[in-house]
Amino acid sequence: MRFLIIFSALLIACLTACETKVHVEPVVSEAPEAKMTGLDLESHGCIASGGYVWCERTKQCERPWELAEKKNFEKNRESFDQYCDEPTQ
Repeated sequence: MRFLIIFSALLIACLTACETKVHVEPVVSEAPEAKMTGLDLESHGCIASGGYVWCERTKQCERPWELAEKKNFEKNRESFDQYCDEPTQ
């Protein structure tokens, strides 16, 4: 009988301890806004962060190193500018 009373008391203590609710606030961290790639259009609509530059000769946005490879000129800005500034014939 004594065992039953002690066991019941422990069981009630455990059950009441489990009923205690703990309120935890969620942690919200404010991260700084990152500028997304592709939102930097220049006047012709070329995306500078993607490596695109307007080429007047081809009348489109080009990646200088890709155009240099395709048109067989040196991969530098001076050669790109020289190629793109020449009028088409």
